[in-house]
Amino acid sequence: MTTTQHRIGSGFGPRSTAAEVLDGIDLTGRLAVVTGGYSGLGLETTRALAAAGARVVVPARRPDVARAALAGVDGHGRVEIDALDLGDLGSVEAFADRFLASGRDIHLMIDNAAVMACPETRLGPGWEAQFATNHLGHFALVNRLWPAVERGAGRVVAVSSSGHRISAIRWEDPHFEHGYDKWQAYGQAKTANALFALHLDSLAADRGVRAFSVHPGGILTPLQRHLSRQEQVDRGWIDEDGKQINDAFKSPEQGAATQLWAATSPRLDGLGGVYCEDCDIAEPVVEEGATSGVASWATDPAEAARLWTLSAQLTGVNAFA
Repeated sequence: MTTTQHRIGSGFGPRSTAAEVLDGIDLTGRLAVVTGGYSGLGLETTRALAAAGARVVVPARRPDVARAALAGVDGHGRVEIDALDLGDLGSVEAFADRFLASGRDIHLMIDNAAVMACPETRLGPGWEAQFATNHLGHFALVNRLWPAVERGAGRVVAVSSSGHRISAIRWEDPHFEHGYDKWQAYGQAKTANALFALHLDSLAADRGVRAFSVHPGGILTPLQRHLSRQEQVDRGWIDEDGKQINDAFKSPEQGAATQLWAATSPRLDGLGGVYCEDCDIAEPVVEEGATSGVASWATDPAEAARLWTLSAQLTGVNAFA
């Protein structure tokens, strides 16, 4: 059964770190898949999981870059890297086939990789790149890996963002064929991440798998690579010299904490389908312009079911058909 969208008093908060939320949690013998697990929050997530004893598979669009980034992380030989481009469904299928052929179970699946506010880009049959990469690629990946995820009977975490509050799903024009706005596109993609977790949980809970979505917080990472310095200055994130000036921003170690809490916390046993932030379940947005909480359109079961149907049609994949 899906819980209501309210805080549970986790004992952690916005400044909690990845190491703190995993303190005392032994992941020996568990296998985690972390997309984008070699940069920004993904790197810190991989580091923390491996330190807790997990085997971590990092699907990477740039395997050579991933190997260099993870060289100092994998002191115990617990991290492996494989090629995956979430914007290419053929690459998603090939990665999933290779993994399934290994016969291993997936206990933790963290859909962390993302692009943000990129210039208008078309992938595959003309799909808008942020929706295609952040949502459709992960949708296809989890569905293709479902046999291993189901056997692992663990958790799937979709990394959303407070950016979801920018836009609901644009049902009449999800691929921005009639005018592109990079922030609207990002917002829609992040809403899609939350709705994906919501509906996956409704389908998978009786099979022992629970799903969550999370907002990691504001963090300066390579996710901002498509934004000019001036754009970040204008948003109050950095000064003219590129130094972070927004005190609300988290460190990467703090930013990785919420997805790790959602993936491992015993406090979430028996729960699922909720959107989390600051290492707790988030409250619903109650007023326009709120700076925290989850918008109603990202927790709507009917919207989630509709998006699942559309995503299955677009990708040709549905493990629950």
